[in-house]
Amino acid sequence: MPAVATDLVEEILDLKKRRNAVILAHNYQVGEIQDLADYVGDSLGLSFKAAETDADVIAFCGVHFMGETAKILSPSKKVVIPDMDAGCSLSDSCPPEKLAAFLAEHQEKHYYVIAYINCSAGVKALADCICTSGNAMKIVEAAPTDRPILFVPDQNLGAWVMEKTGRKMDLWQGNCYVHVDFTRASIARIREEHPQARVVAHPECTFAVRLLADEVCSTEKMVTYCRDTPADSFIVVTESGMLHRLQKEVPGKIFIPGPTDRCACNDCRYMKLNTLEKLRDALDFLEPEILIPEDIRTKAEQSVRRMLDLSR
Repeated sequence: MPAVATDLVEEILDLKKRRNAVILAHNYQVGEIQDLADYVGDSLGLSFKAAETDADVIAFCGVHFMGETAKILSPSKKVVIPDMDAGCSLSDSCPPEKLAAFLAEHQEKHYYVIAYINCSAGVKALADCICTSGNAMKIVEAAPTDRPILFVPDQNLGAWVMEKTGRKMDLWQGNCYVHVDFTRASIARIREEHPQARVVAHPECTFAVRLLADEVCSTEKMVTYCRDTPADSFIVVTESGMLHRLQKEVPGKIFIPGPTDRCACNDCRYMKLNTLEKLRDALDFLEPEILIPEDIRTKAEQSVRRMLDLSR
């Protein structure tokens, strides 16, 4: 590591100690941020880890809705993120005011709203229950049978859950721009180049891409799948930051980034807004800070806690 970067890491670690902070890094962060984080993982798992600590400050290296999730579960802690412009196309596809208007327009349907964790605090507050990509099937199967389900905001994850459970749902028309950039053609080409490699894809990918995968699963399950599967190489069809974690936690195997028609790998422009310099500044100045109105936060927490009750 260059001397400048080494000095910066030492500065961050010193600030972390002085602020009594915990540093969280989502799987899609750059490697240098993952390497100095206290915890690396998916957004909800990280938020629960932070809630269990005695830290006064949570520095969440991810995107905006992830910082909100941490604040929902740790209201007494100060939550900062390195860049307030680190948003999410999936979360943005379902603004809370638009969802509220839709539910009001269709109130006679009495929807049971299941919201994927990748949404704003406002949407979580409107939902009956939250889900993750790892427990979505269980949450859908546990939903009331006398009410229609509205699944928001990811139409691809929702469609995959319908395929797996046979439970009909109305799907909000939202998606993650990173995952829909993978195409059947781009994944078919990389399979031809690496015929022995297993393909593991995130369920936010389109149906055409999921059909080509040997396994469709959450980022957390990708780690165990690649570790436990008797194969030497894997084509990983999700945001490219995931390869850094896989290479660290499953050494000795080869991980190939799933390409798009535009490039050989697929970065999220929002995730990559976070840098070591911005993390240092967030810990130094304790901003940008995530703030949520308490009435929204408590309603959002209820839907998260309901998910926990149903997924046990």
